[in-house]
Amino acid sequence: MHQQSILITGVYGLVGSCIYKHLSAKPDLYDVYGLDRNHERSSRLHPDELTEVPDDHFILSDLSNACELKDVFKGIDTIVHMAADPDDQAPWESTLKNNMEATQHLFEAAKASDVKRVIYASSIQVSFGYFRTVEPYKSIYEMNYQNVPETFDRISVAAPTWPVNLYGSSKVFGEALARMYSSTTALSCICIRMGGVHSMDQVPQAVLPNASTKNDMVRLVECCVRAPNSVQFEIVYGLSNSDYRWVDLDHSAKAVGYLPEDSIHLAP
Repeated sequence: MHQQSILITGVYGLVGSCIYKHLSAKPDLYDVYGLDRNHERSSRLHPDELTEVPDDHFILSDLSNACELKDVFKGIDTIVHMAADPDDQAPWESTLKNNMEATQHLFEAAKASDVKRVIYASSIQVSFGYFRTVEPYKSIYEMNYQNVPETFDRISVAAPTWPVNLYGSSKVFGEALARMYSSTTALSCICIRMGGVHSMDQVPQAVLPNASTKNDMVRLVECCVRAPNSVQFEIVYGLSNSDYRWVDLDHSAKAVGYLPEDSIHLAP
């Protein structure tokens, strides 16, 4: 089997670090590189979650220069783009630079370097307008679970996006870029609307309906890495099974073969 070369941006963030550890443990399948703007690990990482990218597989970059990235991406088959400012209260300047401009630079350089696929870390926050406004999702958001019917329609990727902040809006922009590049170039793009991943899987009860375990998230990323070449563009939600999960995972199974292994439950 061909050994895929994979580059993970934001490799020292919580999710990027988990993905690197998972994929690099399979050297027969993957040759894994990491990119980040510095060597500092995310403060969200527990010491047991720390990982070290070898110097010959680490690229120092803040994704601000598309021309330089063309050389960095030469020979890379798949980019897993995790780098972003994850703060949903970040000022516009940071959101623009780190979430929007950097993503456009990445896609443009990937196209110029003949990268085959970009896996883009979108967010469940592109749909948070439903979660905070529309029943029964609003009752789930407010933890009024007694008002939630036993069965209800879950939000699918076919529903219009509805962000409620600049962070979510920047992820909608990234999805639009992915669709544009996948339809105008040979670049395959898969967008993962990621649920919340927490250090050591310590999920606060209030965010449980939006959560993913580390195990499920890295498995989903690998599903996207290994998806057939015929997958040109897809959007999938990435969560574990949980009490009151309000978005649909059926499409994730059909599109890339992802089925969650883990279930997260409300405390009794």
